[in-house]
Amino acid sequence: MKIKKGDSVVVTAGKDRGKKGAVLRAFPKTEQVLIDDVNVVKRHQKSRRRGQAGQIVERPVPIHVSNVALVQRDKPVRVGYTIEGEGDKAKKVRVARPSGDKI
Repeated sequence: MKIKKGDSVVVTAGKDRGKKGAVLRAFPKTEQVLIDDVNVVKRHQKSRRRGQAGQIVERPVPIHVSNVALVQRDKPVRVGYTIEGEGDKAKKVRVARPSGDKI
């Protein structure tokens, strides 16, 4: 998965199209990401103690990684990989597709 925790992304599809946010958590097995203030839903929460009222809590839910794009210089970019170094010191590095800049 090419999007990681801490990346700045923009939503490209769905009800929150155009919204920007930071990735709070990535779920590689399901190919989903949790983004701050994007895809927010309301959940009803039971009261925890007797006499205390229940409440409605708003929280973000994961969105599929295909519906987001990494933001670099205020533009959405695709992400690719290049190999730097040779032999034992070879390293896989993320790069922006159009420009080739390191991320």
